Amino acid sequence: MLVMGQISDPRLLGVFITDVKVDRELSFANIFVSAIGGEATSEMILEGLEHASGFLRSTLAKRIELRSFPRLRFFWDATPERAEQIERLIDSISEDNQTSEEQDE
Repeated sequence: MLVMGQISDPRLLGVFITDVKVDRELSFANIFVSAIGGEATSEMILEGLEHASGFLRSTLAKRIELRSFPRLRFFWDATPERAEQIERLIDSISEDNQTSEEQDE
């Protein structure tokens, strides 16, 4: 629904779901999200998702047959941002090693 543009809230542009965990009783679905804007936009995005949660839940309940549909809870996932930081560190170490090798020659 996010990708297909079925939610018109501008706060949710660039949001992607990183993980979903449903408890055994199907009472809650914990949905982990991230966005292109990073953690700086997390509060605004989580507010937008909470605002749209009723619509999301009812739409999903129509598409997925369950006796009772879980309540949706949204959480920020900083994993993509951490991964990007790690990649930048590795790149800088690699560049430093190449510079050192070139100076040694």
